[in-house]
Amino acid sequence: MSKRKGVKKNIEMLWGIPMFPVLLVGNFIFGLASSFFAPYASLFGIDEVGMSNIRFGFFMTSISAGSIIITTVIGKTSDRVSSRKKLLLLTTCAAILGYAGFAFIRNFYLLAFLAFFLLGTAASTVPQLWAFTREALKQSTVEEKETPFVMNVFRAFFALSWTVGPAVAGWVLYAVGFKGLFLCVSGGYLLAAIALAFLLRDINIEVESKPAPVVLRKFIAQPHVLKNIIAMTCMAMAASMANLNMSQFITKILNGTEKQVGLVVSVPPVFEVPFMIAVGILATKIGSPLLIRLGFAISVFYYGLLFLVTDPWQIYPIQILSAAQVSITAGIAVSYFQDFIPDEPGTATALYMNTTQVGNVLGFLGFGFFSSLIGYHNLYLLCTGLVVIGLTILLSERETKKLKEITSFSQNN
Repeated sequence: MSKRKGVKKNIEMLWGIPMFPVLLVGNFIFGLASSFFAPYASLFGIDEVGMSNIRFGFFMTSISAGSIIITTVIGKTSDRVSSRKKLLLLTTCAAILGYAGFAFIRNFYLLAFLAFFLLGTAASTVPQLWAFTREALKQSTVEEKETPFVMNVFRAFFALSWTVGPAVAGWVLYAVGFKGLFLCVSGGYLLAAIALAFLLRDINIEVESKPAPVVLRKFIAQPHVLKNIIAMTCMAMAASMANLNMSQFITKILNGTEKQVGLVVSVPPVFEVPFMIAVGILATKIGSPLLIRLGFAISVFYYGLLFLVTDPWQIYPIQILSAAQVSITAGIAVSYFQDFIPDEPGTATALYMNTTQVGNVLGFLGFGFFSSLIGYHNLYLLCTGLVVIGLTILLSERETKKLKEITSFSQNN
């Protein structure tokens, strides 16, 4: 009975947050749209457009470079204005135009232009939505210690969209090709824009009551923060290389099909949803730092096992480890970074997102270079090594600074 009461209490808490159902729907649609593109990016660039592996790496880098620059600007702007809704709609419209362009354009330079400016702007949709959710939490009756749980539930709905998205995208790609696939992605963002425009009530932010903007260069220079940034960069680099490599590994090394690619990518989100809820609860009891270290350790086993795979079906059970590590490292990382700068959730979220984007840039370039040098199979050994480096950096911290000490530094500088 106590467990049932606890579940009921958590559900009531979630639905008591202002506009939480609308935010969940928007989050789900964003996740669904992104799940149509990400698993098949390398097939699009290398097989459809005809890019070389190295040129494809630079193409994906243009997306991340645009994301880093534009997300930083939008993140800082969002913490200094009284409305996030207009920024959220702006980034969503950029996604609509960007992916619509991908449906028809096959010129490398035009695609790179769209990737940098439009998809770079579109990269801010998710962090702005999560920052909006953080502001909604502040205006609710939810206790601060429950924030990791709530944000993980929110992240779980994003993962839920990936349980069906890649598999459906595989069928769409088989039926109508990349043109139809990208039009579906653009249409998904259009649905999200309509939902947010008419159903989302903006939250007024008291700008004048906010502290002075955080000086990120001084903040990042703090040893604890810097170590987390480097470790997360290693993780993101390994993840981006592995994600781009998966479709090529299955179709060219294991002689699998595009449908099998979709199924492989769809397995982790099925487990991520319950994992994330469990991790969110654990984070309120044992703390985020220990869980993040555990996530890195799981990643080491995950990439190591992928290197041993000899048939596509063997990847299915291994993907459960992927779900576990993503549920930890991605699930609580947003709230973990937001705790560094609690008064500026947009800046903190942008800091985390840009950390992963830097890792993505290195991973995209690394995929283009190392996949040509050592092959799609051996690339998973490199991914394993990167995560080992990240885990070693985190374990080198004997004592973790208290968050309030870090927060005090950020506010005083």
